[in-house]
Amino acid sequence: MLQHFDPKKDYGTPVSLSEKLVTLEIDGVEISVPEGTSVMRAAALVDINIPKLCATDSLEAFGSCRLCAVQVEGRRGTPASCTTPAEQGMKVWTQNEKLAKLRRNIMELYISDHPLDCLTCPANGDCELQDMAGAVGLREVRYGFDGENHLDAPKDTSNPYFTFDASKCIVCSRCVRACEEVQGTFALTIDGRGFDSKVAAGQNESFLDSECVSCGACVQACPTATLSENSIIELGQPEHSVVTTCAYCGVGCSFRAEMKGDQLVRMVPDKGGDANHGHSCVKGRFAFGYATHKDRIKTPMIRDSIDQPWKEVGWEEAISFAASRLKGIQAEHGRESIGGITSSRCTNEETYLVQKLIRAAFGNNNTDTCARVCHSPTGYGLKQTLGESAGTQTFDSIMKSDCVLVIGANPTDAHPVFGSMMRRRLREGASLIVADPREIDLLKTPHLGDAAHLPLRPGSNVAMINALSHVVITEGLEDTNFIAKRCESDAYVKWRAFITESRNSPEEVEEITGVSAAAVREAARTFAKAPNAAIYYGLGVTEHSQGSTMVMGIANLALATGNIGRDGVGVNPLRGQNNVQGSCDMGSFPHELPGYQHVSDPVARGRFEAAWGVKLDDEPGLRIPNMFDAAIAGQFRALYVQGEDIAQSDPNTHHVEAALKALDCLIVQDIFLNETAKFAHVLLPGSSFLEKNGTFTNAERRINRVRKVMPPVAGKEDWEVTVDLANALGYSMKYNHPSEIMDEIASLTPSFAGVNYEKLDKHGSLQWPCNDEFPVGSPIMHVDSFPTLEGKGHFAITEFVPTTERANRKFPLLLTTGRILSQYNVGAQTRRTDNQTWHDEDILELHSHDAEERGVISGDWLGISSRAGQTVLRALISDRMQPGVVYTTFHHPGSGANVITTNNSDWATNCPEYKVTAVQVEKVSQPSEWQKEFVANHHRQQKFLSEAEPVSANGE
Repeated sequence: MLQHFDPKKDYGTPVSLSEKLVTLEIDGVEISVPEGTSVMRAAALVDINIPKLCATDSLEAFGSCRLCAVQVEGRRGTPASCTTPAEQGMKVWTQNEKLAKLRRNIMELYISDHPLDCLTCPANGDCELQDMAGAVGLREVRYGFDGENHLDAPKDTSNPYFTFDASKCIVCSRCVRACEEVQGTFALTIDGRGFDSKVAAGQNESFLDSECVSCGACVQACPTATLSENSIIELGQPEHSVVTTCAYCGVGCSFRAEMKGDQLVRMVPDKGGDANHGHSCVKGRFAFGYATHKDRIKTPMIRDSIDQPWKEVGWEEAISFAASRLKGIQAEHGRESIGGITSSRCTNEETYLVQKLIRAAFGNNNTDTCARVCHSPTGYGLKQTLGESAGTQTFDSIMKSDCVLVIGANPTDAHPVFGSMMRRRLREGASLIVADPREIDLLKTPHLGDAAHLPLRPGSNVAMINALSHVVITEGLEDTNFIAKRCESDAYVKWRAFITESRNSPEEVEEITGVSAAAVREAARTFAKAPNAAIYYGLGVTEHSQGSTMVMGIANLALATGNIGRDGVGVNPLRGQNNVQGSCDMGSFPHELPGYQHVSDPVARGRFEAAWGVKLDDEPGLRIPNMFDAAIAGQFRALYVQGEDIAQSDPNTHHVEAALKALDCLIVQDIFLNETAKFAHVLLPGSSFLEKNGTFTNAERRINRVRKVMPPVAGKEDWEVTVDLANALGYSMKYNHPSEIMDEIASLTPSFAGVNYEKLDKHGSLQWPCNDEFPVGSPIMHVDSFPTLEGKGHFAITEFVPTTERANRKFPLLLTTGRILSQYNVGAQTRRTDNQTWHDEDILELHSHDAEERGVISGDWLGISSRAGQTVLRALISDRMQPGVVYTTFHHPGSGANVITTNNSDWATNCPEYKVTAVQVEKVSQPSEWQKEFVANHHRQQKFLSEAEPVSANGE
C-alpha cells in the first residue's frame, strides 16, 4: 500500500522539505514523501524504526554513529539513513544479516569502552545506548576492558544542576550539536581526534567556568548518562509527568513536570510546546526548587501593626480579619479608600478574580498591576496606532525575518529561549540592528547577515526612531502600496510632514543620540529594503518618560515600511513576567475591564453588571503611583496585593515605603515573606505555578494551560483565597474549578470568546483573538485590517521631548537598569535556587574611562548617589558600556537599585523611567544608610516570624 507523508507526525532528524514528492520502496513498502526527506524519516512513516544513536529529531543529521546504516540498490557500501535523502525509485533495505552484523560490531565497540554499571547508572531505564544494544541483538562483548579505554575519565560536577561523567561518553556529538543548533552558545566542542576525541566545555574548562548557560539542551540530547541532572542521580527516574507552563518570563515555555508521587524530580521542556519547541533556559529547566524551599509561607498570619510579631491563624480567621479591616476602613473613609494590585505571576483566572473583587466587592476601580511599571506604554501606544494592545506575531515568525531590529531589549538574558531562536535566524543570514546603550550578547552571535549596534544615549529613543523613519520617507524607501491600502490617509499626510522636517534627520539628532548619522542612515536602509523586517523591543523602550511615544514611533516605522500582517515582520513587545500580557488582558488597569473595554463604555459595562450582579463605577480608579501618593496624603488606607513585591520593584523606594507604612491595612498574598510583606498586617500564603490550575498568556498572545503538579503547600490555590475574601466581604463568588472562571471570561471578553479548557487541551494552546471569526486563534494580527474604527493603521505624531532627568556636574553619569540570565525579576524565586551560583549580588557596570577618572577597579565598593537616594554596589569595569553610562540589575533587595531611581514616569501611563537616572559614583568603604536600615529591618522581620504565635491544631 502506498503511504504518504504526514506533516504533523514526528519522524526523526529534521530536514528542509520541498513541495515535490518522491516515491521510494523501503523493505518492500512503497512510500511517497517530500523531496529532501531522509531515508530514516521516510522509514519511520511506515513504522520501520532504524537503530540510531547520533540522530535525534531536534538536531540536523550528522551521520557519525553509523548505527543507522542501510543498503540501497545500485549503491556501494552502507550509507547512513539519517543523511541519505530519499530519491525517486530508490529501493532501500534496513534489515538483513549484513546490516545486523555491522550494527552489532559498532555497538560492541561502544560498549567495550563503556562502564558496566547499568544497575547503578542514573540513566537506567532511560538510556538509548542500552536500548540500542538490545535493538541490534548484542548479547556479549568480545573485547576486554584491560586495554586502552576512557573508563577512568574524571567527572565534572562543577555545575550545580547536572554532572558530566566523561567515562560514559560515546562522543556522538549530540550535546555539541545541541549547544550549537538549538541554544546557539557554542560552549561545547569535540577536542582531539580519533580515540582521543572527547567532549570539552570551552577551552577544556569546567562547565561552570565555560560559556555554558545551563539551558539543559546538552543534557536532553545526551543518549547515555554522560550528562545527567543531579536530581535524577539523587532521586532516580520519575514515574509520571504533567504538562504545564513555565512561570518565569513571557516566552511561556511548555514543560513536562516529571514526578515521583508528589515529588518533582525534573522539568523537561515539552517538544509539543508551541512557544519553545522542546528548548529551555536555566530558570525554567532547573530553577524550580523555590517551590519547596523552607522559606515558603505555609500558614496565614495577622497582626494589628507592623511593629508587632506575627500571629499564625487558620484560613477562616485570617480572611475574617482582612475583611473586617477593609469594611471598617471603607465605613470610616469611604468607598474609594481601598484598592488592590493584581499579579503578573498568577494565572489569568486568578488575576480576573482579583480585579472582579475590587470592582464588585470593593465597589471601585482602584485596580492596577505590575504592567504599570513595565509595559503599560505598550498597551497605550499600540492601541493608538494599530488598534490592539498586544504584539502582532508568533515567536516562530522570526524564522522568516530578513532583518531584525532589537530596541531596548536583551533577549538572550531576559527571554533566552526566544533569544536562541533569534540567534538561529541570524546564523541563517538575517541582518541585525541593535539600538541599545549597552552592547548585548546578541551582537556576538556568529551570523551570515549584517550586524549593527546603535549605542544611543539613555533617554534619546524617540529621537532615534524619528531619525530612522525620516530616512525611510526622505529617501523614498516607504511601502506606498501598503500605506495607501492599509493606513489612514489624513494621519499619514500629517505624520509625513512632521517626520520629514530637518529636525528629525540623523544629522540633526546625532548630538542627542550620540550615534553617527551615517550609522543611522545605513540601519534605516537595511531595515526598509529587507523583504521582511521585524521589530522586537523591551523595557528599554517602555520605561522612559516618553515610553508611549516611543511605542507609537515603532509602530509608525513598521507601518511606513509595510512590515505588518504577515510572517517575518511585525511589532513585538517582549513581555517580562510570565503573565504580564494576561494580567493586562484580564482588566487589571483602573480604566479598563477585561478585554481592554473601557469602564466608561455603557454597553461593555452593562454586560459585566448583568453577569456580576452589581452596579459598576464608570470612572477610572487609581493607578499604583496615585495609590502611593494618596496613602501618604491619608486618603487611601488599605491595599490588597497578590503576588507582587512593590516595595522592591517600584521606583523611589523611600517613597514606596512611606506609602506602605501609612496604610491602615496591607494584605499581602505571596509564597514568601517579600519586601512588601514586611509592611503587611495580613499575610496570606500564595501558591506556586506547580500547585494550581489555570492559564498564562505569553508575549505572543498564546494562552497556555497551567496544570497542578502537586498540592498547594498551604492548602489553597490563589483563586480560592480571592473567592474566600469576596464572600467574607458579602459579595458571593462560587467556582468549583478555574475552567469555570475561564468560561466566564470568555462570555464577557470578545477576544477570548472561543477559549475554553477543552479546546486548549485539544490544540495545546490558542492565540487570541479566538472567537467565531478565528475559532482556533490568530497567530498573526492585522493580516487584512486593523481593529480600529476605519480598519486602518494610524500614524501618530511623535515629538521628541527630552527627559527632565539629565546628567549635570553633580550627577554626571546616566544609570540604566536591566536583567541577567540566571535571575528573574526581584529574585524572590531564583535567589532561593542554585542560580545564586552565577549572580549572588547586583553589581554596577561602568566603562573603563569612567572608572579611571574615579580610581576604580573591578571589585571596589561604589557609592551611587542620585536625586532620590544613595546605595552601594560593587564595581565591574565592562567593555559593554559607553562612557558616561552605568548599568545595574535589580534582582537582590539589599542592593537598593530602586532607592536611587526617581519618580519620573511616562507622560501617558505613569510607567516609571527606570532607564534614565542621573547619578554620581565614588569609592566608599561601607554600605549606605538605607542598606544599613534594610539589614536591620530584615533581621527584625525574621525575628517577628520566629516569634509568631502558632495556630493551634483546631485552627484557633
